[in-house]
Amino acid sequence: MTETQRFPTSNGMKTTTEQKVVTRFAPSPTGFLSLGNYRTALFNFLYAKQHNGKFILRIEDTDKERNKKEYERDIIESFEWLSLPFNEFYRQSERTDIYKTYLQKLVDEDKAYISKEEKEGGRSEVIRFRNQGSTVVFNDIIRGEISFDTKELGDFVIAKSMEEPVFHFSVVVDDFEMGITHIIRGEDHISNTPRHILIQEAIGAPRPQYAHLPLILASDRSKLSKRNGAISIKESRERGYTPEAIINYLALLGWNPGTEQEIFSIESLIQQFSLEKIQKGGAVFNEEKLNWTNKEYIRALPKEKLMNAIEERMSKTGKFTGISRESLILLTPLITERIEKFEDITDMAEKGELDWFFEEPQYIFPESLVWKKGSSRDEAKKHLQALSEILSTLSLEEFTVEKIESIILPYADKEGKGNVLWPMRFALSGKEKSPDPFTLACVLGKEKTLTRLKKAANRL
Repeated sequence: MTETQRFPTSNGMKTTTEQKVVTRFAPSPTGFLSLGNYRTALFNFLYAKQHNGKFILRIEDTDKERNKKEYERDIIESFEWLSLPFNEFYRQSERTDIYKTYLQKLVDEDKAYISKEEKEGGRSEVIRFRNQGSTVVFNDIIRGEISFDTKELGDFVIAKSMEEPVFHFSVVVDDFEMGITHIIRGEDHISNTPRHILIQEAIGAPRPQYAHLPLILASDRSKLSKRNGAISIKESRERGYTPEAIINYLALLGWNPGTEQEIFSIESLIQQFSLEKIQKGGAVFNEEKLNWTNKEYIRALPKEKLMNAIEERMSKTGKFTGISRESLILLTPLITERIEKFEDITDMAEKGELDWFFEEPQYIFPESLVWKKGSSRDEAKKHLQALSEILSTLSLEEFTVEKIESIILPYADKEGKGNVLWPMRFALSGKEKSPDPFTLACVLGKEKTLTRLKKAANRL
């Protein structure tokens, strides 16, 4: 698939040649971008790669008062973290001379004019586009034919001065200069498109194909914002989402391949993605679905990578610094089953859900070892002693969850599961809320398990 693309010539304008699809993502570095912004970037990336084209990252940093380098760095780092490589990189702040050339040409051709206007603080000059008030019709790949009567726009401002183009002008010049063939952006830009088309015609630029994406909505179907659930890539990283899960989830916000498939590699997305299958209605952001997707990717991580991620997060809690590799090996399966994102490890630590592994239970209130439905301390003690005898028959190699459960359950079924399993679990963890007793015994190992059961029995 090819589109008309333009390249610079010696006189600074353009000539025409045939080239492949070129898309772009053009954020302003005025804050940390939300997941919705990166969905736009992802769709541009997927479409370009699907057609063996080019994907451009362009920083629109002409707002000197609000732009900050830290936000630009975050954008670049986020692309690296998400593994979305761009083919070319530009900053609008470094392209002032190019905009000035085009502005001067429009003024010279009487397609734009300098207007002296009264402003707060005195008179100033702006450059206005001479709008003939035509009807603009364009075909949106997602929404079909869209028509605008541009008379209501009047002679709109395209620059504050020859050195200060506004968004509407600089974006059109950049798209022309960079040979953008497809403009894939949010539906909030639909109203900007008529201005852009008028400017394209005035500078002699070919019209790109447009695809305006549905907005991402909050659960109440209002526009997603920081106040009602929007999160940034920076926050996503800090909360312990994997980049693969973020990519997978964002791809399905407003797009569906028409199958039941829910987990996609980036290669699969490139192969299956289609602008025509993007829905017109807003896509609702569902954090539960994002968490489910992330859990699937956590489970699929290679063992070493998973252990390293868990170790890093545990160390950050301040409670488990310097955890041994042996302990990490034992805890990783248990933790993996209980988290949806790595931030959950911090919650587990704060709630003391892992203390049983690192600290010996104290049984300050021995009554806590007794099942709450009529069992006595003597009965609880009897069951703990019986459990010690049963488990002592297992070898170290047999001390697995499955084997422990198979050898304990017959006794528990006979004596009452609550009467047996509650004191066992509390004896091993010292907590009312903890993993099941079979998992606790397996993770603690035979020696610690028998020691804690005997210690608890003695407290009774």
